[in-house]
Amino acid sequence: MHRRPLGSTGLSIAPLVLGGNVFGWTVDEPTGFKILDAFVDAGFNAIDTADTYSTWVDGHVGGESESIIGRWIATRGRREEVVLATKVGMEMGSGEQGLSPEHIATSIEGSLRRLQTDRVDLYQSHTDDPNTPFVATLGSYDRLLRAGKIRAIGASNFSAERLGAALAAAREHGLPAYQTLQPRYNLLDRGDYEGAVEDVCRRSGLGVITYSSLASGFLSGKYRSSADAGKSPRGARGTSRLDARGRRILAALDEVAAGLDASPAAVAIAWLLTRPTVTAPIASATSVGQLEELIAGTTLRLDPSSLRLLTESGRERG
Repeated sequence: MHRRPLGSTGLSIAPLVLGGNVFGWTVDEPTGFKILDAFVDAGFNAIDTADTYSTWVDGHVGGESESIIGRWIATRGRREEVVLATKVGMEMGSGEQGLSPEHIATSIEGSLRRLQTDRVDLYQSHTDDPNTPFVATLGSYDRLLRAGKIRAIGASNFSAERLGAALAAAREHGLPAYQTLQPRYNLLDRGDYEGAVEDVCRRSGLGVITYSSLASGFLSGKYRSSADAGKSPRGARGTSRLDARGRRILAALDEVAAGLDASPAAVAIAWLLTRPTVTAPIASATSVGQLEELIAGTTLRLDPSSLRLLTESGRERG
């Protein structure tokens, strides 16, 4: 399995990151174990989760996803085969949130305990915290790096201005800098990443792992009308994308997928892997069959005509 360097972290990952947001939500533990087994057995190695997954479910307090992954690690004994990424900063069930040194120090211990490991390979700021100075946050990460509790740091959901300012603060104060970015980016959602944010990543050599790589399932093609809203907990969000642009993108995916004898989801993954600044897309699966579709996308080759059709289908038009 070909692996790509993840920015300047020293970590190398296969060209698909398994998203852990569904574990403990739409995926129970036995199914989660099967998906994780199949993912690693296929030669892939990067798993992404967050402490806040899945606080949005009634009765959950956060950490459910990390706990399932941790029990899989402990049961299977495969810790050395995976690059483990998690995040801090979004609200937990207790109401705690942010990137203060105090919250980071508490949160990393909870993540390590739930993941049943002694270190996190990539620890990410889940969202910007304008109330905490960059120096305070990066200083906290510096202490964790020195203690060996984390190996690299990344950011998610940062604007170009704030990401650039964080990188500048690290240089000015001799502190660790963010080495990766996790943006929402896919064939449908392009405006927040393409342009200024992508420019910062390119100039700074950041590794980029995209989340919502299938636009909450929309790019799988399973939402074709309002009647499809009940197909999943995210169905209403999926059917809300069925405007003229959304339908144009689905038509392009269908055309390319038919020519390649592939699924629309696989084509959407393949398109992301053609983007010059993307290291690997993050995508979640609720079954081994879905996972196999995603994996298939990592080996699809899009000819220039197909690539042009897909890219143009997703452009905003005046």
